[in-house]
Order: sequence, then structure tokens, then C-alpha cells
Amino acid sequence: MAEGGDRGGQQAACGHDSYRSPLASRYASPEMCFVFSDRYKFRTWRQLWLWLAEAEQTLGLPITDEQIQEMKSNLDNIDFKMAAEEEKQLRHDVMAHVHTFGHCCPKAAAIIHLGATSCYVGDNTDLIILRNAFDLLLPKLARVISRLADFAKERASLPTLGFTHFQAFIITGQTYTRKVDIEVLSVLASLGASVHKICTDIRLLANLKEMEEPFEKQQIGSSAMPYKRNPMRSERCCSLARHLMTLIVDPLQTASVQWFERTLDDSANRRICLAEAFLTADTILNTLQNISEGLVVYPKVIERRIRQELPFMATENIIMAMVKAGGNRQDCHEKIRVLSQQAAAVVKQEGGDNDLIERIQADDYFSPIHSQLDRLLDPSSFTGRASQQVQRFLEEEVYPLLKPYESVMKVKAELCL
Repeated sequence: MAEGGDRGGQQAACGHDSYRSPLASRYASPEMCFVFSDRYKFRTWRQLWLWLAEAEQTLGLPITDEQIQEMKSNLDNIDFKMAAEEEKQLRHDVMAHVHTFGHCCPKAAAIIHLGATSCYVGDNTDLIILRNAFDLLLPKLARVISRLADFAKERASLPTLGFTHFQAFIITGQTYTRKVDIEVLSVLASLGASVHKICTDIRLLANLKEMEEPFEKQQIGSSAMPYKRNPMRSERCCSLARHLMTLIVDPLQTASVQWFERTLDDSANRRICLAEAFLTADTILNTLQNISEGLVVYPKVIERRIRQELPFMATENIIMAMVKAGGNRQDCHEKIRVLSQQAAAVVKQEGGDNDLIERIQADDYFSPIHSQLDRLLDPSSFTGRASQQVQRFLEEEVYPLLKPYESVMKVKAELCL
């Protein structure tokens, strides 16, 4: 669920008076149901907060062994009623559980969720759950394959009516399994999703005037508004990518309804969906190459927008600095939340400048870090290891993949109408 959603009332309404999935109540295994249960989810959140605190202690943050031990001792002590009440008030599921965990860990409450975003617990928990769910599925799949293998071995010599196309793919002489079409179009559909994401981001950045796709000297952006520079290439990619993503449905349905070796109703569908998928992917990649060869970035616009938003972006750094100076993470979060809302009101309601930093400077609570504010607001301090990560990713992941295609790297894209 998206962070901040209201789940408190939903959790309270349970039992025989509300819908419950038959998968959970009748069919799925208890082990799988537990992996996707609230108890497992929120217990994992607490485990992640513990690991975060242990890592931060190792890096020198002022976190004590006593705080660590208190968190360890309360991983399973979850007051779901309190969490529901907190979420109803805060409208934020993660902060509701931060407060609930802090209630049973009063000594550690000040450092729970320190330096983290909601996605730290949300996304990592999702990945852990998915991994553990696959750990439950794979042995079951292995047992199914094993039972079928035993059956095949036992009946291997039994004569039956022959179906000339009905072979395992590895040894087929005529018809390949239509699962291959699924695998092929799954890759292309995934490409479509990635391209759609890339081009959507380009369109959004173009709207903010931070970046633009190539725009030719005589190109017209709008018949009505001469000033417009519509990102038509990115728009085209998004439009075609949606078509490409939908084509995966055809081979999924075709493979699922094959009678034994095959049924002849696959032919017409395959003639369309396979060709359409590759033609669409071809068009998308030609267009995206053309875009990527002429992307334009406007650093001054980016700099101006950073200056406007930097005070809000710096709030987590300010919280971290306050905790290092002996402050309470949750108390500091609340004070900055109040001041941020006041500053946002000036921007939204009065059309004024973001004065959050001035408000922090005027508040004695933040006096321990007033002298650090210039350093905390340095834009370069927010990029972390991004530059090194990009370089490492290119060297270790991208360039090796490109090596077989070195001979065609200099070919320019030809953009059709």
C-alpha cells in the first residue's frame, strides 16, 4: 500500500463481516499466507530498523549497545491496535509503526528510522517477502517436476497414439512449444516498459525545462502555439511502447489453449503478434537512439530549481546532524515537519520564497547545528557515491554487454516520419 494510506480502520474491520480472500482462508498454504501476513511484514520492518541502527553504530553514529539490545528484544512485540490508532491519526503507515516500535523501545525511540525513508523498510521488505515466497514455491515446483519425471520414466515404453508435433522442445523435429513465443514477447514487452519509463521521464523533465529531446531548426511543436517544443519523439515511444506491452497477452493465451502438440488456431494470431512486436520494438529503438544522440541539458534551470527545493531536501541531513548533536530523531522530525508546512504555506499561498532555513535559524531548538547549515545545504553533499556508482555500472555491466556490437556503434539512427 502507498505510504500514508489509511489502513487502521481496514485492519479493525475483520472477521465474519468483511471479505477475506478464499486463497488465504481455504486454498494457499499456511506458510505462504504467513509470508504475506501483517505480522511478518511489520516484524521485517523492525528487523530492518535494527540492521540500520547496527550499521549506523558501526559507522560511528551515537547509538548505544543498550539501544540495540532493546530493539532486538522487541522485534516480535507488535501492538497492532496501537499501530492502527497511530496510523488513523498520522495517515502514514511507516511513521505509525515507528511510533509503535518506539513505544516499546523508549531508550531506542530517538534513533529508530534514523536517516531512512519509508521505502527503506517498504521496498526492502517487499524484496525479502518475494525472495522468501519463491523459496516456498521452488521446492513445490521441483516436486511437481520430479513426480512428472517419475511418471514419464515409468511409462516411457508404453505405445500410444502418436502426435507428430507433441515433443519436448529440446528434441522436437517439427513444432516448437508456443512457450517460446511467450519468452520472446516477454523480453520485448519488458523493453517496452523500460522505454516508456525513460521517455516519460524525458517528457516530465522537458516540462520542467531541465532537459529536452532533439528539436530541429524548422520543427513545429504546435500548430496553435508557436512557442511549444513538444517532445514528439518521446511521445511516440510512449505510445508505441504501450502497444508493445499489450502484445504479450496473445502468446500467453495461445500457449494456454494448445491441444496436445498444437491447434491450428494459433497461426493467424502469431502472424500478427510476433511481427507486430518486432516491428514495434524496431521503431521504438530507432526513435530512442535518435533521442539519446541529441539530448540537451539546461544546467542553469536545474540550478535554479535546486535552490528552490534545497531547504526541503536538506531536512533529513538536518535531522541526522541534530541526532549526532544529541537530539531525538522523532522530536526533530516533528519540529521540522511543522516548520516545513509553514514555509510551504508561504510558497503556495503567498507566492513567496522558501524560508524554511530562516525559520530553522530562528528556532533555538536547532542552535546546536546552526553553524553547520551552510555545509548541510551544499548541493554536492546530496549526491553521495552517485558518480562512482554510474562509472562502476558502466564499466562492469554496460560496456561488457556492448562489446560484441562494437562494429555497429557508430551507425546513426534514421528517424522515420
